Amino acid sequence: MSVRQHTLAPNTAFATPYYVINSHRSGPVFMIVSGIHGNEPASIAAAQALAGKFQRSELTLGRGKLIIVPLVNQRAYRRKSRGVPDLNRTFPHTAKYRAGHPLSDALFALAKRHRPVWYLDLHEANGLSQHNPRRVGQTLMVSRGTRAASAARRIISIMNRSVSVPSYRFNIKHRERAGTSRMAVQQLLGAKAVTVETCWSLDFALRVKYQQRIVRHFLKAAGMMN
Repeated sequence: MSVRQHTLAPNTAFATPYYVINSHRSGPVFMIVSGIHGNEPASIAAAQALAGKFQRSELTLGRGKLIIVPLVNQRAYRRKSRGVPDLNRTFPHTAKYRAGHPLSDALFALAKRHRPVWYLDLHEANGLSQHNPRRVGQTLMVSRGTRAASAARRIISIMNRSVSVPSYRFNIKHRERAGTSRMAVQQLLGAKAVTVETCWSLDFALRVKYQQRIVRHFLKAAGMMN
């Protein structure tokens, strides 16, 4: 297994690191993205921690290739803001539509180059979905009827067995919004794409743990980790 650091949008004001973990064995390409919104710190910390664990060989990849972009929007993160414009509304809608921001353009180009079979976009949200069905905290968001939806349901079932507080348990949400990274890679690249949302009101360390655990469950489902 090898781990190499690269730079997304190099030689620009938006440059940010990403990591390619290669098992050097045939298998799927799996892509993890976080920090599209700068005010969602637990998802960013989880992606950074996972990249570090692979770098230190605390985690190993059995097959395929894993790409982790832990902090897409560095400027928004420094300002502790969602970002202006909202980067997750600027991804291509159609094959003829170009991304509306240099970062979303660079991130989509990276995905297009590697053609991931799986794509996880890590986020955080306000409000527990168990308390209010209109909220998206503690959810996996997918498009109805996609190949990702059945996998997300299985992983929610696995996750919720270990979540002792009922209100902290995860739900599935079916949502489609043009311009998001999930919809772009799903519709234009054919990826099995999922948005992961933990809830801001939970303890930070717990949110980081949930995010990492969900990623590892998806990697296992893809046959890339034991």
